[in-house]
Amino acid sequence: MPTENPKPTPSVDEVDTRYLETLVGYNARRAALAVIGVFMERMAEYDLRVVDFSVASLILHNPGITSRQLCSALGMLPPNLVSLVNTLEKRRLITRRPHPNDGRASGLHPTPEGAALMRAAESAASELEFVASSRLTVAERKTLLRLLKKIYL
Repeated sequence: MPTENPKPTPSVDEVDTRYLETLVGYNARRAALAVIGVFMERMAEYDLRVVDFSVASLILHNPGITSRQLCSALGMLPPNLVSLVNTLEKRRLITRRPHPNDGRASGLHPTPEGAALMRAAESAASELEFVASSRLTVAERKTLLRLLKKIYL
């Protein structure tokens, strides 16, 4: 019995990403990955993960913020925040104080050490963001931020 010649297996010389490039999620994720990898490297110097940085930054700029407010601002579930806050407190970057209006809540405050660390980390983050978005004009960067916020706010 004669053997039929199988069709050759196709090969790809150039990857066609045109469809994926029409998707907001794909583009947002690619842009985020380009920034977050370098961000994580830079924040390792401060022993901060992305979420640690976000939480500590909100506490720095909103002394007295509650855990509930943090969860709302970051779209986090309370159980996910508890250990994070405990870790920041153990590192003496934040402290808890009784909330002035809600006896059941604690306000979270940066310690002097935490404030100093976050100012340095935020400076590094701002520098990184400037480099990561260097292909954009100032107006384009503002437009990009405005458009991204329209998606999640």
